[in-house]
Amino acid sequence: MSTIQICVMGVSGSGKTTVGSELAVRLGRTFTDGDDLHPQANRDKMAAGHPLTDDDRWPWLDTIAHLFADEAEAGRPIVLACSALKRVYRDRIRSAGANVYFVLLTGTPELLLQRMQARQGHFMKADMLASQLAILEPLERDEFGVMVNVDGDIPHVVTEALADVAAEEAVD
Repeated sequence: MSTIQICVMGVSGSGKTTVGSELAVRLGRTFTDGDDLHPQANRDKMAAGHPLTDDDRWPWLDTIAHLFADEAEAGRPIVLACSALKRVYRDRIRSAGANVYFVLLTGTPELLLQRMQARQGHFMKADMLASQLAILEPLERDEFGVMVNVDGDIPHVVTEALADVAAEEAVD
């Protein structure tokens, strides 16, 4: 069994939860939504329309990093959805030692906004998309991961991500 842990990442509205949970099903892994790991103070802040600061994010990212590492050590590869918008956030996630493969979901601002406006009951408000797009740092060449466009239907997006993950696991 591979030790690659998968982090499905991107801005709000990119489909992290939907793609991540389907990817987990297809791979026979457990799925965790990183949003569920936010402390209540972070959720309240976002629900009030205020973007998180890096100081707000560090403990949350440390929780994610340790979850990946603990699951890898136990031989349980997982799929986790987490925005991981900046390189420094991804570095923090990798800091606990897990071999994390990032699947960056990308789309046009118009598509992402349309998706956000269509969902109900989510704490992240559509008007915060601009702040996320402003800080998004795409994967760099030396980062372990792939970018997948979300303009197609979910099965197509998941199949594309799965092909990239499978190729990496074959060489792991």
